[in-house]
Amino acid sequence: MAYKAFEDKTLGFSTRQLHAGYDPSEHHLAKAVPIYQSAAFEIGSYERSIRLFSYQEEGTSYVRFSNPTTTVLERRVASLEGGTAAIAMGSGMAAISSALLNLASPGDNIVASRTIYGGSDTFFKKLLPRYGVNVTFVANEDDPESFEAALSENTKAIFIETIGNPLCNIIDIERVAKIAHAHNIPLVVDNTFATPYLLRPFEYGADIVCYSATKYLNGHGNSIAGICVEKGDFDWLGNGKYPYMETFYEEHKNTIGEETLGRELFTKKMRIEYLTELGAHISPQTSFYLMQGIETLSLRMDRHVRNALEVAKFLEGHAAVKEVSYPGLPSSKYFELAKKYFPGGRAGAIMSLRMNGGLEAAKRVLDRVRLFDYMVNVGDAKSMIVHPATSTNFGQLKEVSEAAGVYEDTLRLSIGCEDAEDLIADLEQALKQS
Repeated sequence: MAYKAFEDKTLGFSTRQLHAGYDPSEHHLAKAVPIYQSAAFEIGSYERSIRLFSYQEEGTSYVRFSNPTTTVLERRVASLEGGTAAIAMGSGMAAISSALLNLASPGDNIVASRTIYGGSDTFFKKLLPRYGVNVTFVANEDDPESFEAALSENTKAIFIETIGNPLCNIIDIERVAKIAHAHNIPLVVDNTFATPYLLRPFEYGADIVCYSATKYLNGHGNSIAGICVEKGDFDWLGNGKYPYMETFYEEHKNTIGEETLGRELFTKKMRIEYLTELGAHISPQTSFYLMQGIETLSLRMDRHVRNALEVAKFLEGHAAVKEVSYPGLPSSKYFELAKKYFPGGRAGAIMSLRMNGGLEAAKRVLDRVRLFDYMVNVGDAKSMIVHPATSTNFGQLKEVSEAAGVYEDTLRLSIGCEDAEDLIADLEQALKQS
């Protein structure tokens, strides 16, 4: 059989989103990736059991560790992202929390942007401290020197989002990565809103990329999932900052192999110590749904961003709208960064707006929309609207919410793949007398 597209890294993005990571000859020549709906797999022999459980052999015995369907998903996303390895988990928060716990121990510190998803903010403020890990939020995300100022000798990672949720701000990834590396720490980036089609953070110095795959990677609102990708060239062993990485390396270098650990140390440790032991695994059915979504990722994202720019321009010129936060608009203070990091300045399809009429005007829009779904999800093929202050950022202190771009008059829009004219018409009728 001559088919080798599954391993050809020279192929284009849209080609790899259909082929990467899946060799049909390993799966009874099935063209669609099979769903291995089994909790466990036959070990086969005493000798193979030793190889599997000492990690000498990559295989599947129990789905809490791996599943053949999910393995294809992980290889495909790693290829699209330009990383060496990926690990899929049960949700985006599972991916983020496990990634940071994989890096930090009691007494350590994480530096983070304030302009992040409300769930991440809650994890940083309420749960990580219970594990003895402190989080320092930067004073000004727009100034890379704020990240430098927030660092301490115990800082083990910097965490940012490529497009802030819901402020839609853009951080200068390349400059922050240089600051992180000058202090021998990795840059961890949540790339959920951008996807690897619009932006690949590894190309600008990031070391770990996380996703809520529930969003654009899936694109159809039918599954919850998360993925974490490792670039593969961070020196975990050479600076003395990561003793647990060193311990893991020494324990497994003779079985997993020094070459493999040299490029996948972060991922191997996260799989063995966090995915397996904490049990945040993804179901094979969900992995299958994700791959179905990824097959059309580039096509969908082209439509998403084209619609988003048209909607943003309409909203920016409407008398009822106080301001629009969308970095693809020339009026945005993030427009130059959008041009730097996104092809053609196509900075995703999420935006937020504030209403001239305050909270009451925002409520009237929510009551009147007929095409936009009132939902907390984003990144779906269908357009959505939500009031962040009473949903994704509910219960936050006023100053914390406002620092993240959430006011009582803020609405967040996720622009889908409908006809742009229909989306604009729905917003126009909802904005009347608001």
